Amino acid sequence: MSPHVKPRRTLRLVLAAAIAVTAAVTAPAAGAAPAAGRDSVPVPGAAGLGDPLLPLDGNGGYTVNRYLLDFDWQAPRTPFEAKATIQATATKELSRFNLDFAGNTLHKVTVNGTPAEAVREGDELVVTPWLALPRNGAFTVTVTYTADPTQMRHRDDAIEDYGWIPTPSGTALYPQPNGAKMIFPSNDHPSQRAPVTFRISAPAGLTAVANGRLVSREPLPGDRERWTYDSEQPVSTQLVQMAVGKLTPVDRPTTSGVPLRDYVPDDLVERTDKYLALTPKHLDWLEQRLGAYPFKRYGVLVGDTDLAVALETQTLSLVPKGELLGTEVDAERTLVHELAHQWFGDSVALRTWSDLWLSEGHARFYERLYSEEHGGDSFEAAMKTAYTNHNLWRRDVGAPAEPTEPNLFKRMRYDGSALVLYALREKVGAETFQKIDRAWLTKYRGKTASTQDFIDLASAVSGEDMEPFLRPWLYGPTTPPMPNHPDWVATTP
Repeated sequence: MSPHVKPRRTLRLVLAAAIAVTAAVTAPAAGAAPAAGRDSVPVPGAAGLGDPLLPLDGNGGYTVNRYLLDFDWQAPRTPFEAKATIQATATKELSRFNLDFAGNTLHKVTVNGTPAEAVREGDELVVTPWLALPRNGAFTVTVTYTADPTQMRHRDDAIEDYGWIPTPSGTALYPQPNGAKMIFPSNDHPSQRAPVTFRISAPAGLTAVANGRLVSREPLPGDRERWTYDSEQPVSTQLVQMAVGKLTPVDRPTTSGVPLRDYVPDDLVERTDKYLALTPKHLDWLEQRLGAYPFKRYGVLVGDTDLAVALETQTLSLVPKGELLGTEVDAERTLVHELAHQWFGDSVALRTWSDLWLSEGHARFYERLYSEEHGGDSFEAAMKTAYTNHNLWRRDVGAPAEPTEPNLFKRMRYDGSALVLYALREKVGAETFQKIDRAWLTKYRGKTASTQDFIDLASAVSGEDMEPFLRPWLYGPTTPPMPNHPDWVATTP
């Protein structure tokens, strides 16, 4: 636990006296009902949302309406001053509340402009305002701190390193699954979304980029510039992106009306252009199957890093340079996968981390379907291989919709979950399967949704109760028979 951030004692005593006088004057008579819109007794906001896998991710008692992030970025691997302004609404009368906030040097916290007590408890920042926050009331939290752009953590699954990702000329972000708290104080859970405004100052000659639209670029004293971006639409904290470095913006033509702009390290523009120029084709292919692209713009941020994992950060996917310097088949698989996520996982967000199979399974399904049509391996052969291994994966890392936290991003959530969708398509037919996916993306566009929501919608669209079919695939101890493929055999552990 780090030291408290406390206002001056004199101010505390003055305010306490004022509160006591106000309470004496305005206290209701015995037996009177509480004032409208307020609970009788202020309560603490929950320290987490109770996600089965990561129970302390996110926070209870409020919803975030907008994040305003000010980053005074200096140089690679160099700490810099930062400020997060969080506009929120209390969902109950709050005596205190939590923010997810890990590492970084805390300076000051205010609530509605007044200094507040703030205590670090592990990855939680517990904030106690001077006055209880009324239920349904709007409030603003401002946190100033020194950001550490070298801070990252490691997972022993597909994620590997996450948090701040240093590059030779700057930095990028890899916040999945719960690394946003290393970057800014937040309500860090995939079901919690809010618009983000980024104000990034950096040395002149560098480029800053973030999710959404470039609002302004203005000179600052000291040969610096401020770049302001607006995410335009709410974004989950795990999908936030901000990068600074020697980056070249590259605009792409599009037939769908979606502005396409990539950001590429200066010395990689020519070497990556062949594959990045395929994005318009990828977008057209996915729109034909999934419907209109759900956001206002898209692009790829090429990571000048040895990180081996790409990430579907909203409207600006992070793709490591190594993914774009190999074969065309491999590059396209990665590019299509991250673009498909803009529909699955970004537009339709996860209700809980156990619903990750819906996001990764769909991205892998369409990635493999596209690849088969464009020179890659057989989709059916890949699914047959996944079927062979499915029981082994169930034993080692859990059924598709029953991951454990250490195994969240293991193979089952990718090919193993695409196999569930393949089985559903074999069960209902390709035409009905496409109707299910389009209905899913339409009904839950811009919302969160769960595994049960998908089962219910698949039942409604197909006209058949899909619960008896899908539940064994998603939760059962053994892999069910594959429709239309009686010869497929799942290895017995």
